[in-house]
Amino acid sequence: MSMFFIFVGAALINNFILTQFLGVCPFLGVSKKMNTAIGMGLSVLFVMTIGAALTHVVYHQILARFGIEFLQTVVFILIISSIVQFIELYMKKMFKSLYDMLGIFLPLMTTNCAIMGVALINIRDTYSFAGAMFNSVGAGSGFLLAIIILAAIREKYDNHPSIPVVFQGFPLALFSTGLMSIAFMGFQGLI
Repeated sequence: MSMFFIFVGAALINNFILTQFLGVCPFLGVSKKMNTAIGMGLSVLFVMTIGAALTHVVYHQILARFGIEFLQTVVFILIISSIVQFIELYMKKMFKSLYDMLGIFLPLMTTNCAIMGVALINIRDTYSFAGAMFNSVGAGSGFLLAIIILAAIREKYDNHPSIPVVFQGFPLALFSTGLMSIAFMGFQGLI
């Protein structure tokens, strides 16, 4: 399969947030403001790509070689949590304001099912290393695209005077996410 199709499939057709509903917690929690949404989207993209690379190598070079594939979940969680800790320390030192804005959602990336999902899907679909990289970058790009779109919607409509108070905030975010999901389903026939 062409690497382009793997990338487009992961970013648009099988978008983790909008078609598979993986990683929705940080998606809804951090999408109130554009700057935090971009920061979280780039962080997820980075962790997803590095995590997929490391988990792919560890799975094929260690776990599969020694017949201990049953440890993949534990090993993958350890790898992903180590990467997230590194990102958290780096952001705390270099981007303190973004670190403060992301709050609890940054450490929650350790258990983000989208990040773990891309690592497991790369193994399940027997992607080569290059295929795994294109799949993980595509999935991370799809997450980034979706969170930016939702942040733009939420910045425009949250606390708008014409929207009833009961619909403002989280209900509007859920409704907007549902509409985005329907729109992304239009990509199903693309490839």
